[in-house]
Amino acid sequence: MLLARTDHLRRVRSLLRSFRVVVIVGARQVGKTTLARQIEQAWRGPTHHFDCEDPRDLRRLERPMQALEPLRGLVVLDEVQRRPDLFPSLRVLADAGRARFLVLGSATGPLLRQTSESLAGRVAYYELGGLTPDEVGPARLRELWLRGGFPPSLVARSLKASNDWRREYVRSFLERDVPQLGVGVASPALYRFWTMLAHLHGQILNWSELGRSMGVSDHTVRSYTDLLASAFMVRLLPPWFANISKRQVKSPKLYLRDSGVLHTLLDIADRVQLERHPKVGASWEGFCLEAVIHRLGARREECFFWATHGGAELDLLIVRGSRRYGFEMKYTDAPATTPSMRAALADLGMERLEVIYDGDETHALDKLIRAVPMKLLWRDLAPL
Repeated sequence: MLLARTDHLRRVRSLLRSFRVVVIVGARQVGKTTLARQIEQAWRGPTHHFDCEDPRDLRRLERPMQALEPLRGLVVLDEVQRRPDLFPSLRVLADAGRARFLVLGSATGPLLRQTSESLAGRVAYYELGGLTPDEVGPARLRELWLRGGFPPSLVARSLKASNDWRREYVRSFLERDVPQLGVGVASPALYRFWTMLAHLHGQILNWSELGRSMGVSDHTVRSYTDLLASAFMVRLLPPWFANISKRQVKSPKLYLRDSGVLHTLLDIADRVQLERHPKVGASWEGFCLEAVIHRLGARREECFFWATHGGAELDLLIVRGSRRYGFEMKYTDAPATTPSMRAALADLGMERLEVIYDGDETHALDKLIRAVPMKLLWRDLAPL
């Protein structure tokens, strides 16, 4: 079953019209190659596809200038983080202007460093996440929440098959992908750490406590977290500091990016277990947060949370230029305004605050506060 990713297709094609090199980054198995194939099918002109995990293509790329310089049209380089030596050649070829290059990669840290050094001013980046509610439809919203947004997990023939796929994904990521990133972390240790982060999903991190729980230093737990973030497994949401007299939280908040992987690490196998689990509210919060960020096209550097030591808190603050937009995620069918919401509006100077909830109708809660059902997010929440 192939699910259409029309919005992503439109956005990447628009970037390709403006930039000689477009880099799509995202977790392994999230659908980067499928999206690239759809772009190739719609391309007017010749296309060429190189898979840096295919030995035949690797042999062709042993002399990159000889292989790539004669090509015209669209050139796709898949899993390019395995061949960092290609980037200097891409700079020369991009300047020549004979072809456009679509580059796919699964680890953002090394890839961004390599492209920023070689292709500064010539490249655009696009982050591809998991499937979203608009791509699967409101009728499958709860299935998407439970199984997560990885296409093979969502379209698996049964819930058991979906659970099996996610368990294998976690195992293969630890045993196959982590070593290829050049990180010498034993997979059992990283699995324990990843599971521990699943239990902290939606919480403000305390690096010292986390290090003590693992029996390692603050530096080690930060490096483990950075590794999972660079591979799109976790999101570290930084705090926003307002110029107010209240004492504000200065540590990041952590989420696992995919709700299905979160449920696998928490050993949640079905909807009944999810509803009874103490992390159900946090799971819903992270699920909605990822959907809102994608819907609004918010860049990583535009996304924050806000909290004070007095208890006021805002789940998501998106800052674009001088404009600020707030979001609260509530696993309820009857949301109401709270003192925390009013404090956030007063202290942060937001244009509006949206409460994303598990209900059926969009309606006003207060002058600048509106409740928007998750199932109607793509209809009633306009892009910025």
